[in-house]
Amino acid sequence: MQKHRLLLAVAAITVVAQADPLPPAARAEVDALLARLQTSGCEFNRNGSWYAGADARAHLLKKLNYLEGKNLVQTAEQFIERGASGSSMSGTPYLVRCAGKLPVQSAQWLKAELQQVRTARAASSPQ
Repeated sequence: MQKHRLLLAVAAITVVAQADPLPPAARAEVDALLARLQTSGCEFNRNGSWYAGADARAHLLKKLNYLEGKNLVQTAEQFIERGASGSSMSGTPYLVRCAGKLPVQSAQWLKAELQQVRTARAASSPQ
């Protein structure tokens, strides 16, 4: 029994050691998205409760770490779809509510922000 537990522990460590982080360009995009969410002044709804941007960022970073650990994310779009669009526990979509606007699903808000991040990056890149 002890040998079996040791083998399981070694297997678990091996799986964790093989986990790949997001490629640098995708990580930069995700970091930019989370920074925008944190500083937007918008609120983030998760399972019926509204949270400030900083709390939303912290929660989504935990989900990103989980997804990276399972090799389930390689792009910013995958992060949005698999981690930042809804609760993995309840299946309820996350919402973003900005001042003076109706709440929208976080996937919609994050995809629009991602487009702005990419547009800004393209505009600042040397031609």
